Amino acid sequence: MTVPVTPEPAAEVPPGRSTRQTLVLLALFGCLACGAWLAVRRGMQWAVAHPVLAGVLLLVALPVLAVFVRAMPRPGALRRAARAGMAHAAAAECAPAAPPAAAPAEDGDGVLRGATAELPHDSAATAEGVAAVDFAGLDADAFEEAIAGLCERDGCRDVTVVGGAGDLGADVVATTPDGRRLVIQCKRYCETNKVGSQDLQRFGGTCYTVHEAEVAAVVTTSTFTEPAAEYAGTCGILCVDAALLAAWSDGTGTAPWN
Repeated sequence: MTVPVTPEPAAEVPPGRSTRQTLVLLALFGCLACGAWLAVRRGMQWAVAHPVLAGVLLLVALPVLAVFVRAMPRPGALRRAARAGMAHAAAAECAPAAPPAAAPAEDGDGVLRGATAELPHDSAATAEGVAAVDFAGLDADAFEEAIAGLCERDGCRDVTVVGGAGDLGADVVATTPDGRRLVIQCKRYCETNKVGSQDLQRFGGTCYTVHEAEVAAVVTTSTFTEPAAEYAGTCGILCVDAALLAAWSDGTGTAPWN
């Protein structure tokens, strides 16, 4: 499958800056570790010299520490909050245009509802119904559902949307009509926000080894940078940009696994 690419003006991540940041972080970590070791050592010496007072302070400190640990947010909650924040930022940066037929109605909660707000992948979606969806106007979750709907429409079995916290890069998994395991990562990006090589590298590190993909694809509402397309070519990852997605949707192009 031929992927149109646009040359990048410069490298995405300057290696020198990355090395400097790593060295600075290592130096800070070393200083903190030395300081913590000295503090623990002095504290143990003081506790040996004042055992009774040290025991009283320990009894007081343990309940306070337990309350502090309970109040800390769990990693899962942090990942969900980060995902929600990124989706909100992307929606604000890439505001969808109003549908040509009529403006969407507004619910009492202030959220706009429109005919293309979502496309459940388990619905009996026809080719015309899927083609009418404005993929760039969907939020991240609805975009994943729409891609799953396209997979079902074109004969895939066991189609599941698995995107979310801890998904390790997989948003939609399915079995292709010829029996291969399909793993898709969905990137709902603005037209000016291209999918970079780092996105592809993260997906490439999990799609085959973790998700055991036989067909791996990244589908986006934007385009891919040249380094990203080159990396995908070396790893056998299929790149479906906005143009190829539109062709897949309206039936003028083929599904990625073909």
